[in-house]
Amino acid sequence: MREQNIDRQAAPVEVDGGPAATPGQSSAQEARRKPRPASGPFVEAQDGARLFHRDWGAGKPVLFLSGWALSSEMWGYSMTDLVDHGLRCVAYDRRGHGRSSDPGRGYDYDTLADDLAAVLEQLDLREVTLVGHSMSGGEIARYLSRHGGGRIARAVFLAPTTPMLLRAADNPVGLDRGLFEQARAAMRADYPGWLADNAPPFFVDDTPPAVRGWVQHLMLQCSMKALLDCNRASVEADFRDDLRRIAVPTLVLHGDRDVSAPLALTGERTAALIPGSRLVVYEGAPHGLFITHRERLSRDLLAFAQG
Repeated sequence: MREQNIDRQAAPVEVDGGPAATPGQSSAQEARRKPRPASGPFVEAQDGARLFHRDWGAGKPVLFLSGWALSSEMWGYSMTDLVDHGLRCVAYDRRGHGRSSDPGRGYDYDTLADDLAAVLEQLDLREVTLVGHSMSGGEIARYLSRHGGGRIARAVFLAPTTPMLLRAADNPVGLDRGLFEQARAAMRADYPGWLADNAPPFFVDDTPPAVRGWVQHLMLQCSMKALLDCNRASVEADFRDDLRRIAVPTLVLHGDRDVSAPLALTGERTAALIPGSRLVVYEGAPHGLFITHRERLSRDLLAFAQG
């Protein structure tokens, strides 16, 4: 295992919540921003989308955000491990994923960050450890820059796709846009086939076939609109400024065999941008390390959340 500490001066913590109401703002507009209690297993987003969530255990809260095309079910192993050690674990399905509603819109990172804010506010979660896999690292970064860290105690970026995937004049290490356009074209033509072709490097050689099939099944539950729009959003987003503004203790966990989000392009650069963050590299781990390295992951999450 390689471990790297990135120590920098932290930026000031921002105040949680949206902007103050302006004179003359209508009561309807003001009411839309007020947190409402969750209705059963659903949280209502600002635009009316219904977000399904799981809420297990009691104690310090840990909120899990899922990877691209995956739902909250992906976190079942980690959540049960942490609940058994006295933590409260919450996970929700991103809009268009799992059991959440599929509004066909809102797959930009500002809206997704606002959805995260709705979950935190309506469940009244405080002193939270945020854990995000893959594209949801961007949701964490955008939430913290957009809403502040008042409710957040710490954050974990697990195999993130941040800070920036696309090649640009000021990001020459990024990947060519055409590669992503080809991938989306293949998804449009035959998503189940594309998923099957690209599944092997997501796992390790000894991952049981039933487990591989289960993860692919979860990814097949995502709506076509959501998976395409989320892919485009994660590819085209630039989180460099968002990451520099993070002011909570942050842990970056990444595998050195990650094909979907190569370590040098994503995890290492993410840790370098976040003030005071710590990077831990899992040797031999692929992008699906929440499955392939779940025991080690649970230990690391437990130690960090309890810290």
